[in-house]
Amino acid sequence: MDRLTLGLLIAFGIVAIITAIVAFSVVRNLVSSWKMTDLPGAPQESSASTEDLLEMASSGDLPLDQPLQPADGPEAEPWDGTSRVTILVMGLDYRDWEAGETPRTDTMMLLTIDPLTKKAGLLSIPRDMWVTIPGFDHAKINTAYYLGEVYNLPGGGPALAVQTVEEFLGVQIDYYAQVDFAAFVKFIDEIGGLDLNVIEERITVDPLGPGNTVILYQGMQNIDGATALAYARARYTDGGDFDRADRQQRVVLAALEQITTFNMLPTLVAKAPKLYNEVSSGIRTNMNLTEAIQLARLAISIDRKAIKHRIITPDVVTEGSSPDGLSILIPIPDEIRMIRDDVFSTGGSASPISVIENTKEESNPAQLAQSEQARISVQNGTQDPGLAQTTGNFFRSQGLNIIEETNADQIYNTTTIIIYNGKPYTIKYLSELMDVPVSHIYNRYDPNAYADVVVILGTKWAESNPMAQ
Repeated sequence: MDRLTLGLLIAFGIVAIITAIVAFSVVRNLVSSWKMTDLPGAPQESSASTEDLLEMASSGDLPLDQPLQPADGPEAEPWDGTSRVTILVMGLDYRDWEAGETPRTDTMMLLTIDPLTKKAGLLSIPRDMWVTIPGFDHAKINTAYYLGEVYNLPGGGPALAVQTVEEFLGVQIDYYAQVDFAAFVKFIDEIGGLDLNVIEERITVDPLGPGNTVILYQGMQNIDGATALAYARARYTDGGDFDRADRQQRVVLAALEQITTFNMLPTLVAKAPKLYNEVSSGIRTNMNLTEAIQLARLAISIDRKAIKHRIITPDVVTEGSSPDGLSILIPIPDEIRMIRDDVFSTGGSASPISVIENTKEESNPAQLAQSEQARISVQNGTQDPGLAQTTGNFFRSQGLNIIEETNADQIYNTTTIIIYNGKPYTIKYLSELMDVPVSHIYNRYDPNAYADVVVILGTKWAESNPMAQ
């Protein structure tokens, strides 16, 4: 029974902690203003015993296949428990809530776990990243949630946010998760605070409320829930949002380490009903109870010290301004893909991107591209008749898999590559062979696309290419 209790608590604790950490701020009265969905079944009182909780879970009062989310949220495909699972966790901007406006996402974090290799990765995405939002052209990535809510799109804000991140990174996302931030604070307080190693020599954090500023100094220390969240959301340091992303990940990893240690078991079991109520009532996600418990068991088996945690750093973006004068971060596609591949390249089960490990380092670029056997569509974007067929035949002579040769819908000066399924070596080979600048390589992730890669030939390719030499 202790194992079942532990599984239930960790299942929701993991989702709650990861999601809450990425929030910008704690909203004290968020529960009353944010339409969250409680877990199925009648809530347990704090005085309920562990046996009551276990009976509730096993008697059918908690339908294991019912999604833990509103009915209008994005649906998820059932997880088989063995394939890689990826979760987008989101925190909403408190300033929008305070102003009574539809919220944007303040920060996004992507968690991916490979059950076969027992490896995991964590990737933080800056809110000012300039990306293509499906149906809305280019915008900051933090507006995807807002647009999905305002325009009442199918699945709302979570669905559009998921789709946007999928296309930006070229990965498949299985689930999303949001949480009541106040529940995170209560959870940390109930387990005796968070043991956190502060790496800054000195940092000032400001939990919500007047006159409660806290100064933290370097070293391992135990902090309460409000201070932990304030530390994770602190922005006014030299590195700005990039430093904040690093703090968020360190708090996430510290929390996961703490709740999965053996000596935490007595506390979790003793406070099971209360923790269950406080955490589960604040979760909004499209995973069901069975999947949450599966994820919890999987998380327990992973070496937390081996988790790859990366942030998108200043050297892989360029700073710019949007048409309306806002500060934005323009991604450098090749560099972003390298970070993505590092986080997802855990080997084992089939990945949502085709990451090839470094076992083929001695192979040449053409051989690496051949090994991926990407389905390539070649489209003629010039006025040179027959260029698509000639180029397609040339690519076949290089061992590539050409499935289509056709005309583009317009004239292109510069050759353009569109990626529907990540094939990193193919993209690298083609972009170098055809001298395609990173500004003309686009991610349009679509697992149902007929081709993995579309190459639209430009006039510069028609004028100078290896076939004419």
